[in-house]
Amino acid sequence: MSIAEGMDVWGHANALSLAMFALNPGRVVYLHRDAIDFRKNINGLASLVEHGLGLDAFAQAVFVFGNRRKDRIKILGWDRNGFWLLQKRLEGARFVWPGKESAAAELTVQQLHWLLDGIDLSAMRGHAAVSYQKAA
Repeated sequence: MSIAEGMDVWGHANALSLAMFALNPGRVVYLHRDAIDFRKNINGLASLVEHGLGLDAFAQAVFVFGNRRKDRIKILGWDRNGFWLLQKRLEGARFVWPGKESAAAELTVQQLHWLLDGIDLSAMRGHAAVSYQKAA
């Protein structure tokens, strides 16, 4: 692993490689399915959330947007006293975007991490959840 891959000159993981944002697993993630104009920043994206998706931009949620080529993602979120905006640009790859059944898709935080890692969410099949009333 090289310095560019998250190691310092002594071979230890540097803080940058460990600084991947962490979201509360209970936070809702909304994925905007259509490509957006990537010149939009916080105000434009917050307006798109409220007027285009009909959602509350100040909710305990994050909103994910992609460009036409699907090589860039912007993530907008409200945090107590202000918005934050994250952007990721892939080099030589593309994000696998879910289909267009509706204007927005609701994801879990884990699914967002998978999307950022390049995993095709539509191909993922997990074990079904089970619920019991008694152990024996």
